[in-house]
Amino acid sequence: MRTRIGGVPILNTGTLSPLTPEYRRNPDFFKGACQLACILTILLLAFIFGEILLKAWPAIHQFGFGFITGTQWSPNRGVFGVLPVLIGTVESSFLALLVALPLGLSIALFISEDFLPNSLRQFIRFVVELLAAIPSVVYGLWGVFVVIPLVQKYGTILSDHFGFLPLFAGPAYGNSLLTASLVLALMVLPTITAISRSSLVVVPYSLREGSYALGATRWETILGVILPTASPGIVASAILAFGRAMGETMAVAMLIGNSQRLSWSLLSPSNTLSALLANQFSEADGIQISALMYAAALLVALTLVVNIAGAMVLRQTQRATSVLR
Repeated sequence: MRTRIGGVPILNTGTLSPLTPEYRRNPDFFKGACQLACILTILLLAFIFGEILLKAWPAIHQFGFGFITGTQWSPNRGVFGVLPVLIGTVESSFLALLVALPLGLSIALFISEDFLPNSLRQFIRFVVELLAAIPSVVYGLWGVFVVIPLVQKYGTILSDHFGFLPLFAGPAYGNSLLTASLVLALMVLPTITAISRSSLVVVPYSLREGSYALGATRWETILGVILPTASPGIVASAILAFGRAMGETMAVAMLIGNSQRLSWSLLSPSNTLSALLANQFSEADGIQISALMYAAALLVALTLVVNIAGAMVLRQTQRATSVLR
């Protein structure tokens, strides 16, 4: 038996169709559960940030904005400033992204196109994604025994020849901003590679055929059609990688040198907010605990700012590339 709802024939099988008024009046438990999960997630984030601000309030009240612009961190004298740490956090994450993004995008492009047999491409993909399963402390140990000697050796050469530049001013230290950034780049490489590859493989094949039909070469098609079409996913991978690099703790704490001194040299020790919290929280007391919670609130705020800015860039990229889809 067929019935019509809004001119659409519906087969009456004894069950409620999604188009029937009876179905619409019934409560949608799955939709309600999803809405509840979204609300609880937002409330949990607000609760976490509120608790951090509550613990940080004594330091916020005492130091104010000077905590952000201060350059000295001396718990014995009650002086707390995180400007060098803020700069180290952003600088190490940006350097890691600067190294990992071209490398990860190249690997993604290499394993998404048919440059190699499919079995070999799947093996390379598996090896790269396996890097994400390695614990942070293992990366730190690898950096101590492998990367630090290399940075100290070749960093001395850089400082001898290019020491007049602030970025390569000597002396060269093994535990330095450059060392931590190189290891961070390796840690965020799987994120960039996996998301970029997923964006590249879903580019419609008709776009490739149209490009070839117009006389474009393979690399002209890749650079002029495939990469621009997949750019929203590539931007998303960069945003996620940058966020992870800013929050990485153990490996950075083992390699960056944990120095509170403000320096623009890549070869000098530095520090990050997450490493500062990991190194000092266990021995902190009094106002120092509140100052560390103030630093934690800044880290959360910095992460939110990066995500919001990344979402805006991603939206603009999607609009710019929508005509290609």
